[in-house]
Amino acid sequence: MKIITSRPECIWRSKALLGEGCLWVKSLNSIFFVDIKKKKIFVLNIKNNKKKIIKVDKEIGFLSHIKKNIFILGLKGELRVVDLKNKKKIKSIIIEKNKPLNRLNDGKTDPIGRLWFGSMDNLERKIKSGSLYCLDKNWNLTKVDSNYMTTNGPAFINGKNFYHTDTKKKIIYKITVNKYLKIKKKKVFIKFKKKDGSPDGMTVDKFKNLWVCHFGSACISVFNNKAKKIHKFSFPAKNITNCTFGGLKNRDLYVTSALKGLKKNDIKKYNLSGSFFKIKTNITGIISKSYRPKIY
Repeated sequence: MKIITSRPECIWRSKALLGEGCLWVKSLNSIFFVDIKKKKIFVLNIKNNKKKIIKVDKEIGFLSHIKKNIFILGLKGELRVVDLKNKKKIKSIIIEKNKPLNRLNDGKTDPIGRLWFGSMDNLERKIKSGSLYCLDKNWNLTKVDSNYMTTNGPAFINGKNFYHTDTKKKIIYKITVNKYLKIKKKKVFIKFKKKDGSPDGMTVDKFKNLWVCHFGSACISVFNNKAKKIHKFSFPAKNITNCTFGGLKNRDLYVTSALKGLKKNDIKKYNLSGSFFKIKTNITGIISKSYRPKIY
């Protein structure tokens, strides 16, 4: 099936320094995203077009829905369960206490309802201090992989197979785990060239195509399961950071971008950098499930 995408529509001039963490929550008719460095959660209700900004006390890489207004936030050094309506803290899990210069970056739930997320060096040095974690339904935390510079993704094919990125290395891996979360197979799926920028956030459609954001190259590319590029579309923003499908038919692609690291000439050329976009597609996307701990 040939992929068709509309021109990107800017739906929020969010001026994000580092936009990330796109999350569609159907039950709330809302799309969420974050600005990591400004410590903000952005909420857009697509039914009534109401916008809301929620400030948090730490850098936030992602959020995942649990139920109603209860979410789990991926903060610097912490997973925190909160009620976003009243900001009440429900539960906290400290992550990497022995690595105070690390922070959590990207995270998503898999088809089973487990939460996967990665860490990275917050100073963005070329050191392999990042790891990939999985939080199961019983709140058990497992370190699945390590030696990452900048973790991004993941994007899930099913409960055992997924893609995960090391942005600084410009590599997207394809990983298979067993039921004990031990890696059975890990291979380089795609390695970006310098002209491509760096692979950042990703998502998967119902045909198992991988939609990859290019940080530094103003576009999203779509690859089939053989790593062949089958589609590409551009943005008026240079650093494209994260994407997810959503909307009433799961055919709208929502995309974040970042102002971080851009020079004046870049901002002049890519004048919507830091904005939040919507792209209409003819493809149905795979939607991230809610995190499903047994306590809820």
